[in-house]
Amino acid sequence: MQTQLAENEKALEILKRGGPKSISGIADSLKITTEGARFHLLKLEKEGLVQSKSVAEGRGRPKQIWSLTQKGHDRFPDAHAKLTANLIQMMRDTLGEEAVDQVISRHEKNMQERYSAEINEYSSLETRIEKLAEIRSREGYMAEYKEEDDAFIFIENHCPICLAAKACQGFCRAELQTFKALLGEDVQVTRVEHLLSDGRRCAYRISEG
Repeated sequence: MQTQLAENEKALEILKRGGPKSISGIADSLKITTEGARFHLLKLEKEGLVQSKSVAEGRGRPKQIWSLTQKGHDRFPDAHAKLTANLIQMMRDTLGEEAVDQVISRHEKNMQERYSAEINEYSSLETRIEKLAEIRSREGYMAEYKEEDDAFIFIENHCPICLAAKACQGFCRAELQTFKALLGEDVQVTRVEHLLSDGRRCAYRISEG
C-alpha cells in the first residue's frame, strides 16, 4: 500500500515537472510497465487529480495524453498564498500602492541577502545556478536547470506563492531582479516562460556576456 501511494505521488510530480505525458512516458519515468502506470493514473483520475485527452498523431491510433487537473496542481505547496494575497489587497486598500511597493522592495532585499550567503562563495556561473536551484527547491519551487546551446535554462516547475504573485506581480519582478543581482553584472537573465502569462511554469534563459 505504501509503495502504491509513493508511486502515485511520484506520478503527480512527474506530470508537474515534465508537463503532459503519454502512459508510456510516465511508465518509463516510474520504471514500471505501461499497465502499472495505467493503474496509477486511473486511480489518480478517480481522485480528480489527473485527466487525459486523445491526441491524434498522423494516421495512427490517437494517443492518450495525461496531465494534472487544477486539483492536482493544488496538491503542491502554496505557502499560505490566500492569506498573503488578502493581506496584500488590504495593504493596497488602506495604505496605497506605494506601501505595497516598499514591502516588495524589502522582500527583494531579504531574498538577495539570504541567497548571497550561500551563493557568493562560488565563482563559476553553472555552480551558482546549481546552488540557486537547490535554494529555490527547498522553498518549494521545484527548481532545476539545463544547458541549451550557449546558455542555461533555469526552470521553476511550481510557484508556491502563485496566488500572491497574481495579486501583486511585484513578486515576479523581485524574483527576476534577485536572479540578476546574484548571478553577476556580466550575466544576462531573461524570463522566457511565465506562469502568470499562461505558461506551464516559469523559466529563465541565463548566459554570460
